[in-house]
Amino acid sequence: MRLLFQGDSITDAGRDYTDPHRLGNGYPRFAAELIKNKFSDIQWEFINLGISGNRVCNLVDRRQNDFIDIKPDIVSILIGINDTWRAFDRNDPTTAEKFEANYRLLLEDIKNNTNAKIIIIEPFLLHNEPEKDKWRGDLNPKIDAVRRLAREFADAYIPMDGFFAAASIDNPPAYWASDGVHPSLEGANFIAGHYLDAVSKLIK
Repeated sequence: MRLLFQGDSITDAGRDYTDPHRLGNGYPRFAAELIKNKFSDIQWEFINLGISGNRVCNLVDRRQNDFIDIKPDIVSILIGINDTWRAFDRNDPTTAEKFEANYRLLLEDIKNNTNAKIIIIEPFLLHNEPEKDKWRGDLNPKIDAVRRLAREFADAYIPMDGFFAAASIDNPPAYWASDGVHPSLEGANFIAGHYLDAVSKLIK
């Protein structure tokens, strides 16, 4: 069973670019451990091709080599925060409409050219830096777009923005991600737990 993790720095998590089977230090590593333990009767191959800084347009550009040619049985995608971030640090915005159109193109190509089950993870932002509060107006329409696409394309959906909002009632947002974006060890394990739930839905 070949499982492909895809996304930006949250997925990349310091992975070894010379060996995509070395998963880095983020949620892919922890999710893989949980999955192997729960489904020990399945022979798993885990591949991490997340790239720090990527936006949805970058995933579209590399969809042949890094999605279709991999021939995954399961592919998960976590993308979107950089489509918001670049509007604020580089004055290079991505409209919600363009974000949704690019994401749709990516998902259509995966559906049409692979037999992969698709897990979509919504982008998230934890409110622990006041200067990032203004990001919400840009990010929320993109999360809405991801949810629309998930209803159409996803075999499993992980609403991480909602999960982190709920988890931040018992622990402060900085516990999960010190900068509101990149998960701590606790945040990465939290994502991994929900990831296991999503994979379990797909393994009958």
